[in-house]
Amino acid sequence: MEALVPAEIIDRKIYWIRGHKVMLDRDLADLYGVKTYNLNKAVKRNIDRFPQDFMFQLTKEEAGSLRFQIGMSKVGGRGGRRYLPYAFTEQGVAMLSSVLNSERAVKVNIEIMRAFVRLRQMLASNADLARKLDALEKKYDAQFRVVFDAIRELMKPPAPPRRKIGFRVKERRVTYGR
Repeated sequence: MEALVPAEIIDRKIYWIRGHKVMLDRDLADLYGVKTYNLNKAVKRNIDRFPQDFMFQLTKEEAGSLRFQIGMSKVGGRGGRRYLPYAFTEQGVAMLSSVLNSERAVKVNIEIMRAFVRLRQMLASNADLARKLDALEKKYDAQFRVVFDAIRELMKPPAPPRRKIGFRVKERRVTYGR
């Protein structure tokens, strides 16, 4: 059975905010095929289903940081959002399927839940690998410390790419008449 939304797209829409794996309201609305306004309206009609550990609203600083990282539109003003975005934890995303009663929402929700499970398994295997590496390091002497340090460096998640700020000036060689 072919997925309604490719797993890679869902994986790229899961962020770490306040120590939680979350998805933003606009990304979820996009996946479900509804407008962000309508998704948030459905959530507010059923707000008792979304406690703080299921959903929370981002602060201005968090929204500003995300705006620069992922190209989110600004809050307020022309062309921007009127309200700060909402972030849904895995449990909040699961609860959305009971609030949005459409066939697409149910199918997309299943795929999102699978993405969260994949991410959890990946993190668990990385933690398991780190424990095994610690055990090996204790077993062998300091001569292998360089190797262990190099492996740990490779296990670190990649740093977000940094764009260079400013502009480039091409220098021209000016020659004056002879």
